[in-house]
Amino acid sequence: MTILITGGAGYIGSHMVHELADRGELPIVIDDFSSGFEWAIPSGVSVFVEDIGDQRRVAHLIAKYGISEIIHFAGSVVVPESVAEPLRYYRNNTANTRSLLEIAIRSGVRRFILSSTAAVYGNPPANPVPEETPVAPLSPYGSSKFMAETMLRDAARAHGLRYVILRYFNVAGADPALRTGQATREATHLIKVAAETAVGLREKMQVFGTDYPTPDGTCIRDYIHVSDLVNAHYHALSYLRGGGESLTLNCGYGRGFSVLQVIEAMRRESGNDFPVELAARRPGDPAEIVASAERMRNLLAWRPQWDDLSLIVRHALAWERKLLAQGNATQRLATTALHPNSGDPPPRTVWVSRPRSSRVFRASQDASGTSKQA
Repeated sequence: MTILITGGAGYIGSHMVHELADRGELPIVIDDFSSGFEWAIPSGVSVFVEDIGDQRRVAHLIAKYGISEIIHFAGSVVVPESVAEPLRYYRNNTANTRSLLEIAIRSGVRRFILSSTAAVYGNPPANPVPEETPVAPLSPYGSSKFMAETMLRDAARAHGLRYVILRYFNVAGADPALRTGQATREATHLIKVAAETAVGLREKMQVFGTDYPTPDGTCIRDYIHVSDLVNAHYHALSYLRGGGESLTLNCGYGRGFSVLQVIEAMRRESGNDFPVELAARRPGDPAEIVASAERMRNLLAWRPQWDDLSLIVRHALAWERKLLAQGNATQRLATTALHPNSGDPPPRTVWVSRPRSSRVFRASQDASGTSKQA
């Protein structure tokens, strides 16, 4: 059974592809490489460099590979950026999801897992936050994801598609075997930024807001290890395969840590008392948001393996040190080859199942969707 992974070259998506490959599943990846990397994908996995909004090409892939399941990660995820560029987020997260859903339903896809976010809750009235909490997003990022959720629910009800919506809290860490990890350029995620600062890639890091109504004045978040998160996706897929009804679930541990607590954990793990600068609040950041994750544990029989902030920080730091030891250039070269001019759209190319020792083949697609050697 072939599974389409959108955004499978990105941070979470690549961990999902490794999880599926480790279990003997058959994933294929579609990614525009705006923030993903070819090296993050396991050898032997087919990778198609495309825009998920291109319905003709996506339909061709679904038909060619007999895809009946989609795990949809592709999108934009930075809250402050969404405030500055809202239309980009409504295109990438909302309009492109609508295009993907339409072609998935038309092509007979039976199961769909949507990557969503706790940002849909905004500043919740109480913590931990159950799934029944009314949504009140504070940013275009949260709004764009909730719109995608709404479309999926409505379309599924009308057409018989079964789905699981997974609302991520704060994803962090790296594959414990260090096969992949977060390599986002100009990252804004707290643990990634702290790791970069700990290894000397940044002179200092900033804390945005110290006057929140929390014990130390900084934001509190529920940090979930990326490997536990993708394992939850696999449990969701197994649940749907077993005939389970459509669900919306929180993905977190049910325990929060403040920004300053995370920084202290990174300082302890790295042995580096790196400098921190206190700064004003960022727009769109809620004071505290912690998951109520009992529904996911109960309905999916999901049991986390890495529920420990020190382990999350340790894996993130080990990954950052690996990137640094490799010159931190591999991932940038991979993207530069695809996007020689920043802002250019990705080329219409296909990379097909290749062992790591093989050269990468590029192909352009003709109007019928068949591949021709470039």
